[in-house]
Amino acid sequence: MSKPVKNMIEDSYRKLFGEVDSAVIIDICGVKANDNNTLRSSLAEREIRVTVVKNSLAKRAFADTPMQPISDLLDGPCAMVTGGQSVVEVARGLIAPAKAIANLERFGDEAARIARAAERLVNTGVPARLRLPVGDLRVEAELATASMRKALDAFARLDAEQALSVLKHDDEIDQEFDGLLRKLITYMMEDPRTISASIDLVFVAKAIERIGDHAKNIGEAVIYIVKGTDVRHQPMEDVEGAVR
Repeated sequence: MSKPVKNMIEDSYRKLFGEVDSAVIIDICGVKANDNNTLRSSLAEREIRVTVVKNSLAKRAFADTPMQPISDLLDGPCAMVTGGQSVVEVARGLIAPAKAIANLERFGDEAARIARAAERLVNTGVPARLRLPVGDLRVEAELATASMRKALDAFARLDAEQALSVLKHDDEIDQEFDGLLRKLITYMMEDPRTISASIDLVFVAKAIERIGDHAKNIGEAVIYIVKGTDVRHQPMEDVEGAVR
């Protein structure tokens, strides 16, 4: 890199961080491009900016500025996260989206488990006696799909009210799973020939329930981002109070 280019970059850092007195430094090594874009979009909604920096040039630019004390922390692939109302809000804005992104990845994992179980059921066949539980499975799947869509919409819009709706309907998915499990256990006890297919249906039902759980986790993360309140393991009355 030529000296004039280095000087231009240093000047840009001085202008960009000249009035900044605090920042969060994050390690961007190994961050996937899609995850990076999702995180940036979420932070931009709260006027929080992520800037990848060249460490050596940033250290020179930060000399004799309020940012100098954090220069020693610049090591390896780094990005500076600034903006928001405080460094606490910046940190919160980083942690919650990261958790939400992790749950997004889990959606794919659960879908793969469902596909593998479905393939086994297609190959071995589903006994006629299990048609009723299969119908119940469809109901659970529709509830989980609706919850997932609401959670993704709430995350994209940072809509705490929509996130609250996701949390309110989580019990419905759990109830469908519990009811289906009881039916399948009854069928297996009455007719051992249904055991193999019933076990696969349990795997599918559990994966669907987990999709609902991940949707709930995203909803909780959205409320944390927007309201700054951790609503995990809280009674619904307290969650509603935090949102409204």
